[in-house]
Amino acid sequence: MAYLELNNIYKTYGKDGNATEVLSNINLSIEEGEFVAIVGFTGSGKTTLVNLINGLLQPTSGEVLFKGEPVVGTSHERGVIFQNYSLLPWLTVGQNIYMAVKEAFPKKNKAELNSIVADYVDMVSLSHAINKRPKELSGGMRQRVAVARALAMKPEMIIMDEPLGALDALTRGNLQDEILNIWGKDKRTALLITNDVDEGIYMADRIIPLRPGPNATLGPEFKIDIDRPRDKTEMNDNPHFKKTRNAIIEYLMDIGNERKSVSTTEYVLPELSPKDFVNRF
Repeated sequence: MAYLELNNIYKTYGKDGNATEVLSNINLSIEEGEFVAIVGFTGSGKTTLVNLINGLLQPTSGEVLFKGEPVVGTSHERGVIFQNYSLLPWLTVGQNIYMAVKEAFPKKNKAELNSIVADYVDMVSLSHAINKRPKELSGGMRQRVAVARALAMKPEMIIMDEPLGALDALTRGNLQDEILNIWGKDKRTALLITNDVDEGIYMADRIIPLRPGPNATLGPEFKIDIDRPRDKTEMNDNPHFKKTRNAIIEYLMDIGNERKSVSTTEYVLPELSPKDFVNRF
């Protein structure tokens, strides 16, 4: 039995003549401790997929199972790092994280909770801003708070919906490594939704493209056969990295061109350089 299973998932918005099937026949199994990345076009239904997994949405048909049980509603067992910050504006950095930690660990005393908060605020290099409110922070700093809040709850599964896209390159790289370090300590199951092919290859065990909708469905998986821990400076010379990256980019370009030929809908390609495959590490 897989840790997370999506079985014959369909998701439709609207009714009757206005109905749009966003996701179609989604089947996915993720094993305990596995790190999987789903990469796709902007507007292809990636966030809808995340919301089905974390319990914010229910499928029109099919089932989502977590540890063999149907997913009904949200749970701190599945920690989500969203694209947007989702911070409470009247609370400080520390208070936003404390509120989540208290919910996850109701039996811990205040000192223990504060210690957890301090550790994760330090992890994202925001100790100097622990008493500031979201309006006093930059967009990148707010996203770091959101990352710290999700990880501080120590979820059994980490679900990431393009969480690092708003960050500068250095901060993004540092948080990639921090997430991998946390994942590596006890191999919590992880699902990364991204439009960055390089990020997916660096972080995941396998990458699965999401073909753009309507009727979006998962494409073939690409296994990342690169030993961990991975060194970004060595990735440039790794033949498997180059081969896998080019294969994923070629696949995405093919389905993008295929869509253009049958639809007037415009899809934004993931972050890649199809002309010369310029390395971004």
